Amino acid sequence: MKKILLPVNRITVRIASSMDADLTRGKQESRVYKRGGIWYQTYTGAVRSIWLETVERNRLRSRVGVISIIEDNLVRFNLTTRIQDPGSYKIHLKVYDDKSGNPNPIAEDEFPIVLHSGQKSQRLVMKIPDAKYWSPQSPALYRLVAQLIDKDGYIAEIETGFGLRKIEAHGSCLYLNHEPVYMDGILYQPGASSYEEIKRHMYAMKDLGCNLVRIHISGVDPRIYKLADKIGMLLWVEVPSPHQSSMKSRDNHRNELLRMLALIGTHPSVIIWSLYNEDWGAQDIATNPETRQYIMDTYHYMQIAYPQFLVVDNDGWQHISYEGSLKSDLLTAHLYTADPHRWNQMLDDLSAGKLDTVAAFPLVVGDPYFFRKQVPLIVSEWGGFGFANYGGPQNDDARATLIKSFKDELRKRPVAGDIYTQATNIEEEQNGLIDAKTGKLNVPAGLLNSQDFGFTK
Repeated sequence: MKKILLPVNRITVRIASSMDADLTRGKQESRVYKRGGIWYQTYTGAVRSIWLETVERNRLRSRVGVISIIEDNLVRFNLTTRIQDPGSYKIHLKVYDDKSGNPNPIAEDEFPIVLHSGQKSQRLVMKIPDAKYWSPQSPALYRLVAQLIDKDGYIAEIETGFGLRKIEAHGSCLYLNHEPVYMDGILYQPGASSYEEIKRHMYAMKDLGCNLVRIHISGVDPRIYKLADKIGMLLWVEVPSPHQSSMKSRDNHRNELLRMLALIGTHPSVIIWSLYNEDWGAQDIATNPETRQYIMDTYHYMQIAYPQFLVVDNDGWQHISYEGSLKSDLLTAHLYTADPHRWNQMLDDLSAGKLDTVAAFPLVVGDPYFFRKQVPLIVSEWGGFGFANYGGPQNDDARATLIKSFKDELRKRPVAGDIYTQATNIEEEQNGLIDAKTGKLNVPAGLLNSQDFGFTK
């Protein structure tokens, strides 16, 4: 009797722990930055599930690009085919509104296509009748089912969720779906929190009155993006930073950005990307043209390939100006003080376009830049009350009182949004407003809400 040998598949997961400063690691300690203060214990491991699965010889890849064209209720899908058998195929697209209770697709279309062996990207556009736009107030979601059909009628199928939304920066304002919006944000560093804890945090941040969460320079459980889509929370995401500036660190940074884009680029909740934060990993940004050129090239790439996002070159200070043009969609500043008089002076200086002395470093480097309200101002970090290095109140009641007074001053200035630091305590940063384990608020609900605030353009 002849023995039949079955194929054997093996998956190997290799996780390396390193202090290499060229790696994208965010706030984790490295050989440059040691643990303590805002530098956290290094932790490694897989942040996503890992599995083996069978796939068709001719198929659609599961990563789909989505760009909304809300003016005409159109959605642009970027699909990727992987083909073993060249020939004629059809791509059949169906869109469902699951919340409506209608089991039938609300939109459907088919596209004949000739495909060669290998991998190929293809853009397809569909009209969504009576489209509902995604926003924090109304997080309308749709489901796409995409089928690749060969000449014999065999179907390879994928599906993904998406929402229609448009974020824009015009003059001193931000617009979501053509409506002005003020960003009531909070900085979030989940660290080693479980997904259930992250879930409690997200709902608590909503209760605080936030419409935006800035996920601070870290890789997090990817389920957070789907949760934000569902509950209506805008997200500002950031590439985890390396800890030194070099050609190798820039290569690692680029690869990390591309991985993140492939993973979360379809989520309507994600609206803003930071390439760097406070020049970590780009410490020579003011003196090295190569560093600035890399960041400018990446910014321009994002503008062309991912127009559905706003992009910040280097958040907090030292934004890049080239020939007087800011290479960032937002002019952001990190302003830390617990002194109300100093806070008012900082906000006045920022509003007046005094770029050299308002933050810890000049707000702009490179060619001269003359601020005339041509991009929105965002105070993208402030507060930190309770962290020893920043001072300020040490109990929750006093902290809430100071936060309210600082928010009142923000509302009097022509800023387009602010990000309070931060949501939960993490290691030595004991400045959170939410209990990290239970998700309970330590301050009054709605404390960070500015929805009734109208700012002067």
